[in-house]
Amino acid sequence: MSIVKNAPKTATTIVIRSESGARISNSRDPYYSLMRRLFQEEATALRGQKFLNLVESRQKEGNPLRTEEWKWVLEYLDVNSASFYSMRNKLTGAGLISVKNQKYHLSGQFSKDLMDMARWWWTAILGNSEESPDL
Repeated sequence: MSIVKNAPKTATTIVIRSESGARISNSRDPYYSLMRRLFQEEATALRGQKFLNLVESRQKEGNPLRTEEWKWVLEYLDVNSASFYSMRNKLTGAGLISVKNQKYHLSGQFSKDLMDMARWWWTAILGNSEESPDL
């Protein structure tokens, strides 16, 4: 039997929308819109957002959330451990958070990966220059 908290955290799936009106920046709640693209269930999306907000606030306070606080986090999010670690692994796989020295941190890997994909498509497939203002 595998333990969810030890499952691979290397990748995840995200919904990409092509309509300009569906852009996250056009949303009333961009954070929630991003979470809904990662998580199929609304409740999980809300918990994901709440967890990321917690990681962000604790990081800004200089008191990063520690992995050993998992029991408190389960209570805070009102979720069982399997659901929490599944959600956490998806956030880690997407590159939104990382775990270093048993502390949760927000991560820029998500942005870097999306920019790299966009740049590749823009230049290699569409044949545009990287300096083109439309990218």
